[in-house]
Amino acid sequence: MYGDVDIPAEIQRALSGFLDRQEERLTAIGPELAEQVQAARDATSGGKRLRPSFCYWGFRAAGGDPEQPILTAAASLEMLHVSALVHDDVMDSSDVRRGAPSAHRRFEALQRERAAKSGHGADPVGFGVGAAILLGDLCLIWADELLHTSGFDAAALARAEQYFDAVRVEVTAGQYLDLLAQASGESDMDLALRVLRYKSATYTIERPLHVGAALGGGSAELISSLSGYGLPLGEAFQLRDDLLGVFGDPAVTGKPAGDDLREGKRTVLIAYAVDHASEIQLTEFNRLFGRPDLDDDEIQLLREILQDSRAVQACEELITDRTEDALDALDRAPLADDQARKALTDLAVAATSRVV
Repeated sequence: MYGDVDIPAEIQRALSGFLDRQEERLTAIGPELAEQVQAARDATSGGKRLRPSFCYWGFRAAGGDPEQPILTAAASLEMLHVSALVHDDVMDSSDVRRGAPSAHRRFEALQRERAAKSGHGADPVGFGVGAAILLGDLCLIWADELLHTSGFDAAALARAEQYFDAVRVEVTAGQYLDLLAQASGESDMDLALRVLRYKSATYTIERPLHVGAALGGGSAELISSLSGYGLPLGEAFQLRDDLLGVFGDPAVTGKPAGDDLREGKRTVLIAYAVDHASEIQLTEFNRLFGRPDLDDDEIQLLREILQDSRAVQACEELITDRTEDALDALDRAPLADDQARKALTDLAVAATSRVV
C-alpha cells in the first residue's frame, strides 16, 4: 500500500464486481462462457497493481478528489495489462504465469479433459491458443468498458481518452517490435531500447500517470512533468524485470528459472552482452540462447557470460541512472498533493528494487 489507500484491495474489488456483471451477460449467451469469465477472474487476481497505482497517484497529483471513482477507472489499466499478458504468453509459448498455468495452457487442459471423456474433439493445443486469444480480446474490450462506465463525467473521460488510446496503440506496437526482435535472431541495441520504451515504459508508468492526471483535470505542464518522471522510471522497471527473467528465483517470480533465455528474448541485457562478449563467449552464447530445452547447467553458463561481459553491471547502472532521473523530475514537478509526491517516490523504489 502506498499512501492512504489500499489500492490492490480496491482494484480487486472493482475487477470482481465488474466480472460478476460480465458473467451474467455472457452466461446468458451460453453457460459454456463461464470458462472465459473464470479464466479472467484468475488472471486478474494478484499481481503488483503498478499501473492502477500510478494512475491513482497521477490523479491525486492533479488535485483530483479521491471521493471520485478513480479506483474503478484505474482498474481498466489492470484489465488492459491482463489482455497483454494473455497474448504475450501465447506468442512466447509460456507455460506459467504468476505461478499458475498460463491461459492457453489452462484452456488446453480443459479441452484435453473433455476429449478424454468423449473420445473425440478438437486438438487441445489449438483450442488452448484460440481460447486464450479470445480471452485476451475480451479483456481488451472490457478495459475500455471499465473506463467508460467508471462513473466519471463525459468531460473527464474525453480528457483521458487520448492517453488511454495511446497506451493501447503503443503497447501493441511495442509487442510487435518485441516479436520482430525475437524473429530476427539478432540482438540490436536500438531495437531493444525501443521495445523497452513502448512495450513497458510508456505502458507501465507514463500513460497510467497521464490517464489519472487527465481524469483529475491536470494541466499540460503537469502531464509533461509526469513524462519526465514516468519514462525513465518505466525503463528502469523493465530493465529490472529483464534481470529477474534471467536471475530471478522461480519461487518468488512465479516463472521457471531462465525462461527468458529459453524463449530467446532480445532485451537490452542480451544486446549489451552480444556487443561486449569475447569471441569464445559469443560462440557459446549463440549456441545456447533461445533453445527451449536448456538444462540448468546451460542456463548457468549463459548467466556467467552475461556477468562476465558486464551486461548485468551495465543494466544495474542504467537502472540507477534512470531512477535518479525520474526522482529528479519528480522533485521539480508541479504536483498538487504532497502525499502524491511521497507515494510516487515510494513507488519508484518499489518498481526498481523489487525481487518479483
